Amino acid sequence: MQLKELLTEDRAVSPVIGVILMVAITVILAAVIGTFVLGLGDQVSESAPQASFSFDFDGDGDGFGGNANDVVNITHEGGETIENSTLTVDGDGSNDLVYDGGNSNWGDDNVVSAGDRISYTNVNSGETIRVIWTNSNGGGTNTIARATAPQ
Repeated sequence: MQLKELLTEDRAVSPVIGVILMVAITVILAAVIGTFVLGLGDQVSESAPQASFSFDFDGDGDGFGGNANDVVNITHEGGETIENSTLTVDGDGSNDLVYDGGNSNWGDDNVVSAGDRISYTNVNSGETIRVIWTNSNGGGTNTIARATAPQ
């Protein structure tokens, strides 16, 4: 009869499971608190905005050779509204892009939203044009749109 009791005894299982659960909860709490104490929690939510841009390249009839008349029009097609001060447009060509203010309404109200457009002239053939977002909290930069001018 004592052997039968020994095989059906399960009182020792409960304390072992309790200790394992307590250790797991302690580790999880330590990780969460450590993340926020070290400031890593703030950086997690700082991701680039999700927006769609279209690029319309217009040459002067001679193709794209970096002439002053070679133009790129960049239009915010949709997605998040973005602060104007966090966006820049850059090209990798030998000539500097020239802002065409008369053909732009990009960020007139300090934000870039769907339908806003910006124009640059002096675009080179095969030049890659990028829309770059800079984290306003001192973080890095992300290219959120890019296109290459026709040859």
